[in-house]
Amino acid sequence: MKQNTKPLRVHIMDKEYLIACPDDEREALFASAEFLTDKMKEIRDTGKIVGADRIAVMAALNMAHELLGQKTVKDDYQLNISQRIRALQDKIDVALNQGNQLEL
Repeated sequence: MKQNTKPLRVHIMDKEYLIACPDDEREALFASAEFLTDKMKEIRDTGKIVGADRIAVMAALNMAHELLGQKTVKDDYQLNISQRIRALQDKIDVALNQGNQLEL
């Protein structure tokens, strides 16, 4: 089913953008625009980077780096959990085998 999409006006670094957005993602879009604006202002305020395009690219790179870092943490966590589950399965198998041998 196609979602009801409306164009919404968002402001990023004092510029207005018209973006198509499904009704149920409206609040997330506004939160994302606010988050991006905050990141861009942080970069701008350092005074090391000039120009909205360069600031936007640096903000995007910083956010991509943070996202990939979180993905790595998540992947490591999932691997750890998988290893622990396998270890528990092995222990259960050993216990069941010992129980079967006692019955014989």
